Amino acid sequence: MDKRLLAGLSMAGLLILGGCVALVWRPGIEPVPPPTAASFAPAEVARGQVLAAAGNCAVCHTSDPGHPYAGGVGFASSFGTIYSTNITPDAATGIGRWSQAAFTRAMHEGVARDGSHLFPAFPYDHFTKVSNGDLEALYAFLMTQTPVVATDRKNDLPFPLNIRALQAGWKLLYFRPGRYVPDSARSPSWNRGAYLGEGLAHCAACHSPRNALGAEDPRQAYGGAVVDGWIAPALTDANPSSQIWSEQELFAYLRSGVTDAHGSAVGPMSSVVHEGLSALPDGDIHAIAAYYADLSQGTARHVGNSAGIDRSIKTSDVGVGQVNDVDARLYVAACAACHYSSGPDPTAQRPDLALNSALRLDQPTNLIQVVLHGVGAAEGDPLVMMPGFAGALSDADITRLIAYLRRTRTGLPPWADVEPQVAMIRKARTQAP
Repeated sequence: MDKRLLAGLSMAGLLILGGCVALVWRPGIEPVPPPTAASFAPAEVARGQVLAAAGNCAVCHTSDPGHPYAGGVGFASSFGTIYSTNITPDAATGIGRWSQAAFTRAMHEGVARDGSHLFPAFPYDHFTKVSNGDLEALYAFLMTQTPVVATDRKNDLPFPLNIRALQAGWKLLYFRPGRYVPDSARSPSWNRGAYLGEGLAHCAACHSPRNALGAEDPRQAYGGAVVDGWIAPALTDANPSSQIWSEQELFAYLRSGVTDAHGSAVGPMSSVVHEGLSALPDGDIHAIAAYYADLSQGTARHVGNSAGIDRSIKTSDVGVGQVNDVDARLYVAACAACHYSSGPDPTAQRPDLALNSALRLDQPTNLIQVVLHGVGAAEGDPLVMMPGFAGALSDADITRLIAYLRRTRTGLPPWADVEPQVAMIRKARTQAP
């Protein structure tokens, strides 16, 4: 081989290698002595507590309720299971020796204090939008929590997906760092809602489908996705609910976890409302509601939508007295006593099933979850509970009941292969730790 060609290839190889190193390498940030709680202003700590709630930090980083923020929560994906880390201020196993700069870099860039890349199960692609000031308050709050000795659990990821350096390539493809930039054409409330919803609250992380590499698909932003065995429905005008989500409806739901026209927050959304957003003031909840109502054009489409409620109310007594219909008898025995309402308007205390979006989704996942496992008092309206029927009804019974509700309350085509899904969801809940 010509020496000049060989030299040229060698130089090109070195340049490529150098580029890869430059892409992957991040310097470590020196550890600091653990800061004392007294070094943080109480008002800053209190503000950080609200921000931590908005980000649902405790839910994602608490596997043992007795040791909040100590990590260990598993997040299953098609690639394997990733476990959340200990973010208490323990000096040996937590973030006690992380400086403010190290914490801010992790949130804004997805890079740990030692320079390793974080897996995008940690939603730094949203946290990158959070202001430095808010991260200072969040840092103050976390550093004043009770330190917990808890070694991080090893992630269950196959080779080569467990190589953190490869996350640099993922970032190159999908990560766009940068703080939230207000839209001058929008109101302060709308911008506040966008800042919270797109940033700390990271709503798209659950409500947007993902591509083969686990990144949110921007072409289907907020188009709905499956999360922890539940369907997080679309937040766009593709939402299937028969009653459109106006700003007022969204505010009521996000504030209390229940509305007359949509029912209760259940599944993962329940903790978002009751353990996260509950810490925010009404003004912030109104702002988030305004932003997502605008995203779906819900408020504009809500005008004149009362016909949907009228149609739903008319189905409330369908099945009652139909003794010759075995499916109707099953519905009356299991459901009608609580879900029948003779009034002209829906009420949260006697939820109208025809208004529930679980009946109108493309898959019966959420409805199966609720029928099997019920709704606890802490999930939606504290005055309303629904028993689970996992011990009372067989998979075949639940399949018949679900098919009956879909047929009589929506007019939509029947779901296919429901019974295997019932069996799968029952098994998954039984095997859950």
